[in-house]
Amino acid sequence: MARSAMAGIVAGALWLQTQATLPSHPAAALVCALVLSLLFLKFTAGQFWLRHCAGFACGVATGFLWSALLASHTLSDELAKADEGRDVTIIGIVSSLPSHSLQGVRFNFTVESVENPGASIPPRIALSWFAGSRAGTTSVPDVRPGQRWQLTVRLQRPHGNANPYGFDYELWLLEQGIRATGYIRQQGLNEKLAEFVPGIGNVVERGRGALRDRIMQALPDREYAGVIVALVIGDQRAISQSDWDVFNRTGISHLVSISGLHITMLAGLAAWGAAALWRRSFFTRLQLPLLMPAQKVAALAGLLTAFVYVLLAGLGVPAQRTLYMLAAVAVALWCGRIAGITHVLCFAACVTVLLDPWAVMWPGYWLSFGAVAAILYATAGRAGSGHAAVAPAKENMQLTNKCDENGKPAAKADGSANATISVDAADNSQSVFPARFGLTPQSRASMVASLKAAAHVQYAVTVGLVPLTMLLFAQFSLVSPVANAIAIPVVSLFVTPLALAGSLLPAVLGTPLLQLAHGAVWLLAQALQWLSAWPHAVWTAPVPPAWAFAWALAGTAWLLAPCGWPVRWLGLVTWLPLLLAKPDHPEPGKFRVTAFDVGQGMALLVETAGHRLLYDTGPAYSLDTNGGNRVILPYLKARGIHHVDGVIVSHSDIDHAGGALAVLQGSSVDWLASSLHGRHPLVQAARRHVPCVAGQTWRWDGVVFEILHPSADSYSVPALKPNARSCVLKISTARKSILLAGDIEAPQETQLLAGIAQRVQADVLLAPHHGSGTSSTAAFLQAVNPSVALFQVGYRNRFHHPQPQVWARYQALGIRSLRTDELGAIRLDIGDSVAVETYRSAHARYWYGR
Repeated sequence: MARSAMAGIVAGALWLQTQATLPSHPAAALVCALVLSLLFLKFTAGQFWLRHCAGFACGVATGFLWSALLASHTLSDELAKADEGRDVTIIGIVSSLPSHSLQGVRFNFTVESVENPGASIPPRIALSWFAGSRAGTTSVPDVRPGQRWQLTVRLQRPHGNANPYGFDYELWLLEQGIRATGYIRQQGLNEKLAEFVPGIGNVVERGRGALRDRIMQALPDREYAGVIVALVIGDQRAISQSDWDVFNRTGISHLVSISGLHITMLAGLAAWGAAALWRRSFFTRLQLPLLMPAQKVAALAGLLTAFVYVLLAGLGVPAQRTLYMLAAVAVALWCGRIAGITHVLCFAACVTVLLDPWAVMWPGYWLSFGAVAAILYATAGRAGSGHAAVAPAKENMQLTNKCDENGKPAAKADGSANATISVDAADNSQSVFPARFGLTPQSRASMVASLKAAAHVQYAVTVGLVPLTMLLFAQFSLVSPVANAIAIPVVSLFVTPLALAGSLLPAVLGTPLLQLAHGAVWLLAQALQWLSAWPHAVWTAPVPPAWAFAWALAGTAWLLAPCGWPVRWLGLVTWLPLLLAKPDHPEPGKFRVTAFDVGQGMALLVETAGHRLLYDTGPAYSLDTNGGNRVILPYLKARGIHHVDGVIVSHSDIDHAGGALAVLQGSSVDWLASSLHGRHPLVQAARRHVPCVAGQTWRWDGVVFEILHPSADSYSVPALKPNARSCVLKISTARKSILLAGDIEAPQETQLLAGIAQRVQADVLLAPHHGSGTSSTAAFLQAVNPSVALFQVGYRNRFHHPQPQVWARYQALGIRSLRTDELGAIRLDIGDSVAVETYRSAHARYWYGR
């Protein structure tokens, strides 16, 4: 029943995270639910199935209401709307490991006091200190965890881009307890008040920072120094996007962190060392084992070592899972109880959710526990093939994992396991391990059995996680078994111990070890790049619906069932709907437009029955991140879209072209149309480039595409701004149409009306230049006469788009105006009518807008 209740708590927490609103008075409801649960359990004593169902139901109620209580408490600390965008002076402590980039530094800040009377500032915020004109600064000081600063900041409420299959930044901030973000202003006094403020969290973060500095000093400008940092302190921010692409394609990204495997290995070494020293009483005559058993000392030492390592990891979900499982085993050992492995797994999953109810929203939670569950299901309770070779013993035939030629468990007539199997294994191993190596038949058989067991575990994890990986990432790596077979021993047994030792030892000893670890990572990366370059290294398909995932999950359980289970291979059949699905598409004669929420920029995907077109690709957020790799490509991958027929980049401004190169490199694109000059990097990177010229038309699946601007002679006028040459595209069905106007301004609107006024009429208008004051003239809006207008703008953008007078102009004409900063991604299905769906409404969650 305990396992049912713990599983229910996880289900209840997950249920809450799908709600649009929080329940009222969750604390009172939680108390009532607990009382009713205890009463119900009392009256169902002795009724096995009813008691388990009751335990699960009670767990669901508890997990739901407990998560609601924590969410209400966290959301209660809000930045007042009146305080958004104003300068506020605060005093507080740097409470996280700063993240450095060319733009500046970013860190979390715990607010101790606010100098502005009446200002309401949350206790925990995220700040950026820019090195440039944005914040009026020319340099960034050395910011370290634990320092106390007085800062003048400008803040805003938590806000992130909201797109299907995209990263939920607002949820991530909520989980971190961060209720405002902002940047530091030069106006005012920004000064350090104390170098270090004592505190457990500050000590941990300062220690993590010191280790990171040590590694970066030992490995200056090394390509994979970020990987070494990730293995030592769990900070993955220095790993480049290109390296992550290789790790994901080869399925070894779980190793590039402080994983459960690394924690268990280190805890095991500490436990072994503590037990060895304790049994020898630290080479004294104290006879310590008489005071406390060595097993208990070993469990305590291993748990403490794991706890310290998990703190270094920043309490990531895989690290938490391992810590809680080790804690459950240690407590059971100290209490003299036998802990079932499924109880330990459920306990770890439950405790993780009770401490962090938002953990269930991240892939790492499900992959971490899913991998352990797959291993347990495929191996627990079944004897390995080599145990009898070392110490032959009778076993119940249901526990053996060896099969005869008929697929039945091999057993003697008396029900004991057939011990001759292990003898055959020992004889067959002679050719693999010759006698000159000095191995006995028993040790050779044990080694063969260990290799088989390791291969079976890898098989169980690979197969068991296929449905979950497809659900979470719309892909799985076909080369991951080979990649993990190479990477696991290299990273876990060689690189990680060297990196830890090199970080902790004096520089004269540690630097060579860190360089050796980096060299091993470099060699491993070369092999992984070769594997990831295979044409079919990754299998991709659209994110499956719930029924397909459940069906494949049941088939996977059948596939991993113990030998003797009938026709296990039929489990593969259940994967077919999962792996062979095709992306959905509009009907012929209709089209779909998805206006992405990319912040201050433009990016739209147009789909017909058999073709796809991108109009603009969003902005560049930093040197490595942009609308292409952060929004568009994840969406295309989740939809199972690998080929884009064409990309139109309206003009060269970075908020329109910033993600184009990532799209060209990350998907198959037939052609690029733009108003860019011939030497532009995008033109050079395109497979085929076509300049946008008014009069170009084509038809896809009964849908007509027309380029209305710029004119051919505009390319011979160098004085024109890029906005003036924006590619204007009209897309029409037999009844409805949309006009994508790029960043044209009033002069270009006038040119369109003078030449082809009747052709600009459209039912949907993408507001020119994001609703700037230099566009959307009254005459143009009256000529287009749209019923719906789209504004792709960033939250509180510095251009103040859309301008109030322009917004009022749309409202006065009765045009339904939709903003991506308020509604998230906007989907339009256009055929005989225009159907509108907004992401934040269709996917409403209680933390949106909070």
